[in-house]
Amino acid sequence: MQSLVLSGPRSLEWQDRPAPRLSAAGDALVRPIASAACDLDRRLVVSPSPFETPFALGHEAVGEVVDLADDDPVLRIGQRVVIPWHISCGTCENCRRGLPGACASVPPLASFGTTAGGSWGGLFDELVRVPWARHALTPLPPSVEPFLAASASDNITDAFQAVRPTLVAQPEAEVLVVGGTATLGLLVVLSAVALGATKVTYLDVDEGRRAKAAAAGATVVAADAYPDRLDGRFDLVVDASAAAEGLRCALLSTRPGGTCVIRSVYFGEPRLPYFALYGTGIAIVVGPPHVSPHVPDVLELLGDGTLDPAPILAGPFGYADAVEVLSDPPPGKPVFLGR
Repeated sequence: MQSLVLSGPRSLEWQDRPAPRLSAAGDALVRPIASAACDLDRRLVVSPSPFETPFALGHEAVGEVVDLADDDPVLRIGQRVVIPWHISCGTCENCRRGLPGACASVPPLASFGTTAGGSWGGLFDELVRVPWARHALTPLPPSVEPFLAASASDNITDAFQAVRPTLVAQPEAEVLVVGGTATLGLLVVLSAVALGATKVTYLDVDEGRRAKAAAAGATVVAADAYPDRLDGRFDLVVDASAAAEGLRCALLSTRPGGTCVIRSVYFGEPRLPYFALYGTGIAIVVGPPHVSPHVPDVLELLGDGTLDPAPILAGPFGYADAVEVLSDPPPGKPVFLGR
């Protein structure tokens, strides 16, 4: 089968690799039919990877079930499903607590698209094996196009869950999104607006992303560089900057007693303005996105149009164009169709 393999910075190519097989009870073989490039994928393609290379790229996709190891009352061959980025059993203590991104049955950060927790293939591959498929896969409603749902595997659901807990508990919360990644900050804006946030502020150093945030309903703050902090009463701040200065701004802009959700991935150890935070007291939320429990809610919002990521997406492109597109990606989130 064809697999999209990353061997180093800007060393991306399609390779012939052995196709996966059903190897354990609960397995499913799934053919990705709509694959999206996570913001992290863009970064891995152009810069040195912290993960051992080579590896099959991609961890966001809608797929079609090709084969099942067991009869299943929920899954069936030919069904379209959302494939989560993480590998999870669904039954360990962490999974039962709604934390499948920290599944205790597999190594830490076991996922498609990297070697962080083993080699599981990538979601640009022609075929992937999904273990514990009944727990992992979410059927795609007929009302939702695969193009729109491909990123529900990670970024869309990650953005949604970054804001939902606070907005459910505190509907009047004022939200600040510190952007900087290609699309994640914008998806957070869309999610906050979809969930009825009364005020969403967006800070970014990029003019193009600021324009998209404004179109999505955010109050935009323009800056050539991240300020130390923004004045305001921000109950919820989401860091999607992937920049040390952006992280500092997000933390210091959170009001006393507020919540700062760090959705950027930092491979190093960014410094925290600890004493300043001690003087205010905030809750900091960090960790991998635990998407599979929340994908059904995201698909419901996609299905009724309340959440529409289309303005943030790019394409669709054909899978054959993946090397060229990902080597020089467009401003939006590239989505690939055609199988």
